[in-house]
Amino acid sequence: MIRLGSLAIDWSPLLPWPVLGALTLVAVLLVAIGLWRRARGIWLRAAALAILLLALAAPSLIREDRRYLDDVAVLLVDDSASQQIEHRPAQTEQAVAEIERRVKAIGHIDLRIVHAGGVRPGEPPPEGTRLFDSLGGALADLSSRRLAGVMIVSDGEIHDAPPDAKGLGFDAPIHLLLTGEKDEGDRRLTVTQAPTFALVGKSVAMKLRVDDLPEGGGGVADLTILRDGEALPPQRLPLGSEQQVDLPIEHGGPTVFEIEVARGPHELSLANNRAVVIVNGVRDRLRVLLISGEPHPGERTWRNLLKADPAVDLVHFTILRPPEKQDGTPINELSLIAFPIRELFELKLDQFDLVIFDRYRRRGILPPAYFENIAHYVEAGGALLESAATEDGPLSLNQSPLARILPGQMSGTILERGFKPTVSEIGRRHPVTADLPGSGGQEPAWGRWFRQADASIERGVTVMNGVDGRPLLVLDRFGKGRVAQLLSDQIWLWSRGYEGGGPQAELLRRIAHWLMKEPELEEEDLRAVTSDGRIEITRQSLSKAPATVEVTLPSGKVVKLPMADKGAGRMTASLPASEPGLYRITDGTHRAFAASGELNPLEFADLRATDEKLRPLLTATGGSAHRLIDGGVPDIRKVRAGRDMAGHGWIGLRTNDDYVVTGVSQLPLLPALAVLLLALTTLLLAWQREGR
Repeated sequence: MIRLGSLAIDWSPLLPWPVLGALTLVAVLLVAIGLWRRARGIWLRAAALAILLLALAAPSLIREDRRYLDDVAVLLVDDSASQQIEHRPAQTEQAVAEIERRVKAIGHIDLRIVHAGGVRPGEPPPEGTRLFDSLGGALADLSSRRLAGVMIVSDGEIHDAPPDAKGLGFDAPIHLLLTGEKDEGDRRLTVTQAPTFALVGKSVAMKLRVDDLPEGGGGVADLTILRDGEALPPQRLPLGSEQQVDLPIEHGGPTVFEIEVARGPHELSLANNRAVVIVNGVRDRLRVLLISGEPHPGERTWRNLLKADPAVDLVHFTILRPPEKQDGTPINELSLIAFPIRELFELKLDQFDLVIFDRYRRRGILPPAYFENIAHYVEAGGALLESAATEDGPLSLNQSPLARILPGQMSGTILERGFKPTVSEIGRRHPVTADLPGSGGQEPAWGRWFRQADASIERGVTVMNGVDGRPLLVLDRFGKGRVAQLLSDQIWLWSRGYEGGGPQAELLRRIAHWLMKEPELEEEDLRAVTSDGRIEITRQSLSKAPATVEVTLPSGKVVKLPMADKGAGRMTASLPASEPGLYRITDGTHRAFAASGELNPLEFADLRATDEKLRPLLTATGGSAHRLIDGGVPDIRKVRAGRDMAGHGWIGLRTNDDYVVTGVSQLPLLPALAVLLLALTTLLLAWQREGR
């Protein structure tokens, strides 16, 4: 078939092409012989043969009825976070409106506007600005023959651009309409190295870099560092070079470091002046000092519980000398080894994470100065647990310097009758005792105890009650440390399974972890996590008062959320994670953080508007880059394929002239009657010529 625009010549031979070819060859031979013999009328005979052969080929003229389609231009609008700073939103809005107006004025162009780079509802924020993924989806139903070009309104910070035009999947010019200002400057803080885990009590080494773009270095910058909302000593870093900063880890679980550099001489946004690093604190070894006042069945409960954990280093001493024995035997001769009181309570006391006095009575072994050391140890951040039910009021720890840190003062009376420990009203909201296995219902589903010390509670929170509702377990904070008093020595009955036993392992584990300030057991706490595209907020509190939290989005917008009481001291709220970055949550006292996408987004790594990332692609497709600040939207023209697609002050959209065929008409070029007349005429003329 031979095409000439909408016309075409089609061949429908009456004989197979090989037969027709053979007849043509015979005809050529006959004509050649006639020419060799110089026969008269040979050209007329050749014409007659040609007419007959053409008639056998049956040529026909085909005309297509075409409907021309409008070309399609795509306007790709960058809605990423970096496009929301300074005057860029207004520039983008004006450019989109002007492009729509101009394309409509040109006519016969279908303009598709695609917004990309923002956060889609129900999806996690993307890593960086991803525009070409959305462009591919917008062109999926479009023939590449109709694409006139792609116009991108962006600051040029695009992180999914293909390295060359082959990765585009289409052949059309790409033009970048650049938002922002000329010669922009910005200060940037970068965390170049930060471990995700660190040992509690040690410092974590982070490497930071501060740059004043575009210059980079020169001078110093002031750093403000917050650890879980608490300000650490400020630091200064030289500009333009990587520096190491050592930050202390004080508790297990996540520690959130907020690092912020002071405003620079030129700033596009303060969003990249901040960085957030979350480091999980892990304890290398948990060191526990257990002092048992005398052998008793509960001693094994403590030992088994602490020795069962391979992460616990237990130092355990039991005082074997009964108080009534007065034979003058030196104390250091009553045991296999001397009781290292000076080493434990003076030299190495601060190396222990937890000190436990189990059924301990003062016997003159520990001088008052060592009890004072323990009080100072707690006040400085240590943890003390006393488990006792002794008759000897004068020999109790309440008569030692520890009296000032113990929340309960024992009267010396021992209550010896069966009772079931119960969780107090406030204990049902305290994480140490809330939801203890078997604590639900009118009466706990665990066994009885038979011994409890009577005490008056002066401070702290009573989370469990015993005989006649008297305090059984009291938790208190003293200085920077914590104290717990268990006013009974019969928790071992639960470990033996008496009357069904009870949750002794879980209760003692929670007490120990609360004493060591594990975040999940804080009675007044605020936590937030990101789950399935939402920020889930949980507030733990002993108060039943309604609460509201204030959430600061990564963009700086503030949202207030009411919290719903879920029982057991927990209140919850949630909101969509619609922006990438760090969410800051506060209830007025406590602070929490949740990250959506990247904590330090790639989007904010460099906020300066530039065409560098797209320049190779623009060159390869014949496109161009134009700053909107230089004169607004450039002129838009339709350009034939093969010509320049951009010039000074204008951009081109390729004219494709794509069409669909709506109908076809066919006309034979050699009708049978015409062929017959022509063939007879030429033959007659040939005979006439030969007869002369």
